[in-house]
Amino acid sequence: MSLPFGFGVGDGDDEREPSPGQPAGFGSGGFDMSSLGAALQQLGAMLQSGQSGPDAGGPVNWSMVTDIARKTLAQGGDPSVSDAERRAVVEAVQLADVWLDPAVTFPASSAAAAAWSRSEWLEETMPVWRQVVQPIAEHMQQVVGQSMPGTRELDLEQLNAQLPEQFRDMFPGGLPPEMAQMMGPMLGMVQQLGAAAFSMQLGQALSELAAGVVSASDIGIPLTATSQPALLPRNVAEFGEGLGLPVDDVRLYLALRESAHQRLFAHVSWLRPRIIGAVEEYARGVRVDQSRLQEAMGDIDMTRPEALQEILGSGLLQPEDTEEQRAAIARLETLLALVEGWVDDVVDAAIDERMPTAVQLRETMRRRRAAGGPAERTFATLVGMELRPRLAREAATLFAVVRAGRGAEGRDALWAHPDLLPGPEDLADPLGFIEASATELDFGIDEVEGGSGEGSDGGEDRGE
Repeated sequence: MSLPFGFGVGDGDDEREPSPGQPAGFGSGGFDMSSLGAALQQLGAMLQSGQSGPDAGGPVNWSMVTDIARKTLAQGGDPSVSDAERRAVVEAVQLADVWLDPAVTFPASSAAAAAWSRSEWLEETMPVWRQVVQPIAEHMQQVVGQSMPGTRELDLEQLNAQLPEQFRDMFPGGLPPEMAQMMGPMLGMVQQLGAAAFSMQLGQALSELAAGVVSASDIGIPLTATSQPALLPRNVAEFGEGLGLPVDDVRLYLALRESAHQRLFAHVSWLRPRIIGAVEEYARGVRVDQSRLQEAMGDIDMTRPEALQEILGSGLLQPEDTEEQRAAIARLETLLALVEGWVDDVVDAAIDERMPTAVQLRETMRRRRAAGGPAERTFATLVGMELRPRLAREAATLFAVVRAGRGAEGRDALWAHPDLLPGPEDLADPLGFIEASATELDFGIDEVEGGSGEGSDGGEDRGE
């Protein structure tokens, strides 16, 4: 049986003393009305932090997210970028653009290169994180609210139906309305506590990401509103540790990847909204394991608000196993893989024996992308979304085959319209894709519906 929030199953011994530090009536003891004040006081700090700022009352308190992420980064050390580091990044991006120009048809981004600290990455990317995470958090808040009585309005009948057995023995006619009125607000804290716990964990997850990403586009999702190439010097240095390679080579290789990403995002106008839209569509199909949530809620100790954080971090969020959600996952994974695969091929072509260390750097990047890291796993557990794309290697192979047959112009022409891009089945058969798409590419984008490059409204496109 799912018990109301804050109550566990007792042994029927009303005379048992509470555990040390645990108010009577919570956890495994009987109910003691005098303990309500003590428990609520212990929850006060957490609740108060969730009640401040412009986002108070919503599923995510973004002021709390930012504050926690910043404090976590500061505790780990987040020095400002030095002038020397900034110059090194600018010079690396400038050289990267010289190498990229003959290898890609998209011109360099007009935005000046930037060198960011971890906190600056957090600040610059926060608007997009709000857009990505908000739908998932709203769904979680809704399900948490539905899992407990009294979160919207006091329902005395529902409240009595979910009382523990010892409560029913004490009140065979049901809770008196006065007592129910006192318990209702306590049960209604579930949503507020859930939002605060989720916000705290999200802040911690974003701080871990900030400590691991090497550039603005490192995870494949366009996290900034502009196409400004940006590297994080401290993280770049840590990426190169243990490789035994010159730091200038490491910085230049990552600058090549970053500049290639930003060229693509800047000059394929439909790509940025399409990726964000795919993420939002995926998010709408994420569900909460409600049975596990209800079971966990019944065991929460009101004296341990951090228990909610543990529950939210235990993998309750899962994609729905429906045809629509499987299609949404496939679209998102394929689109991210195509971005990464195109960048891989562009950088390979740009280097073209200029950098002997590129082979080791390329393989290091591929292993890192395939395995992810603690930050990616934390984020995936929290919001149910993998950040590292699958099929990136297959996509790189396909773009390389297209380039071998049609040059960089033919490869880059695939981005002129989403209907021209390969789908998941095409990544396994690059030569078959080239043969099937020859007519479309030869006749040009004007022959494709919506040839302006903004995408079409009708039909399923192969790129998704």
